[in-house]
Amino acid sequence: MKPLLLIDIDGPLNPYQALSRREPPQGYRRHRMRPTGWTAGPALPVLLDPGHGEELLALAGRYELVWATTWKDEANEWIGPRLGLPPLPYIDWPAMHAVTGDGTYWKTRYVVEYAAGRPFAWVDDEITDLDTGWVAGHHPGRALLRPVDPRVGLARADFDALAAWA
Repeated sequence: MKPLLLIDIDGPLNPYQALSRREPPQGYRRHRMRPTGWTAGPALPVLLDPGHGEELLALAGRYELVWATTWKDEANEWIGPRLGLPPLPYIDWPAMHAVTGDGTYWKTRYVVEYAAGRPFAWVDDEITDLDTGWVAGHHPGRALLRPVDPRVGLARADFDALAAWA
């Protein structure tokens, strides 16, 4: 069974901290989206690099790709098609943005629960050393937690590290 590749959108695929630039970073295109809950004001600006879809599809030979994003199933409507990705399974978070009390990211426990002992790699811009330690102590399988700079998004080094780890 292939390991899971759990993919966050905002930060890794949408380097939202680069939105203030006059021009999108090289390779990225600016999109306007209106997912559920984004009802007031202008459409949500999202930066996406279509090359990331090709990179993820190349990794799909080694991983089972899964959305690990607050976009949940809407990632398949708004993000996947713009990257050339087929519909992917997603983590349906039981609760979002909860405070954990121990400083770990709110997604961490749900990611481990979703993986259910399977090896997984996870890319997200909010992963910290606390999360890596928590996963090491609570997940019986191999795990790679790969923090991504939300000013830059996924970079060549990230894709290389994911390919090597698989």
